[in-house]
Amino acid sequence: MTSFSSVSVIAPARLHMGFLDLSGALGRHFGSIGVALNEPVTQLIITSAEKKIVTHNRAEKCLTAFCETFDVSANVQIEVIDAIPEHVGLGSGTQMALAVGAGLNAFYDLNLSVRDIAATMDRGLRSGIGIGIFEQGGFVVDGGRGENTITPPMLAHFDIPETWRFILVFDQRGQGLHGQQEIQAFKNLPPFPRSEAERLSYLLLMQALPAIAENDLVRFGEVITELQRTVGEHFASAQGGVFTSPDVAKAMQFLAERGAVAIGQTSWGPTGFCLIEGGDVAEDLVESARTVFAATPLQFKVVSARNRGGEVVVNF
Repeated sequence: MTSFSSVSVIAPARLHMGFLDLSGALGRHFGSIGVALNEPVTQLIITSAEKKIVTHNRAEKCLTAFCETFDVSANVQIEVIDAIPEHVGLGSGTQMALAVGAGLNAFYDLNLSVRDIAATMDRGLRSGIGIGIFEQGGFVVDGGRGENTITPPMLAHFDIPETWRFILVFDQRGQGLHGQQEIQAFKNLPPFPRSEAERLSYLLLMQALPAIAENDLVRFGEVITELQRTVGEHFASAQGGVFTSPDVAKAMQFLAERGAVAIGQTSWGPTGFCLIEGGDVAEDLVESARTVFAATPLQFKVVSARNRGGEVVVNF
């Protein structure tokens, strides 16, 4: 047993900004881009206990999987202080798995990597950005899955400029596709054209990445909007349109008409996102949106990007 009293973990939410090659037409499946957020987060504390004490269902499943794989005791207490909302496109499943796994890794001093933990928890089967943002935060690009991939490799990482703010638009009525519905949706999608995979890859490499490196919000936003439009149209048959929620779609149009860029939906939604320069400007825009959409079940939130990964703190 360890000699310290507890381990605290914080795992950040992420925006999934889209896939690059949904059919593997260029030899690698998926490939994705995303960004870490300062909020919401999954936060938990692991302490020793005489028996297993876990009240969060997903955390308990992660605990069981980890302990069976690495042959360590499941007799611990996991207190989930905060959790990313499930199935709204913010990476709740991956971040809970990594938070539990990273905490237990520290608790038992196993010296595992984040990728060791992710593979154990069956994360990164499609997108690898949840792993990437836990490792290092910021804006990340993963290389998708090749023939021998265990977890998708990170190809690029950039810090998000401190003045950029994301506006999140939540539809409280629903959730995005997940579980077997998500698996079936991927099976039913039509082939993604090779020409589109080539175009999106070029736009990312020669437009979006230089733009973020040079703090060019407008150009970066144009590429994200175009990538989101393209991928959203491909997913439209499975999710009912470019956006899962018609109300979110209307809100995103409202925000775009008032200067927001990087218009999109994270993962299967229903959460929409956009980007704007300056916290005060973002807050003013959100206040206007709240007034206009007061009669809808939408919620608006201004968040900043997180330019660091997950945090694991051992408390002696």
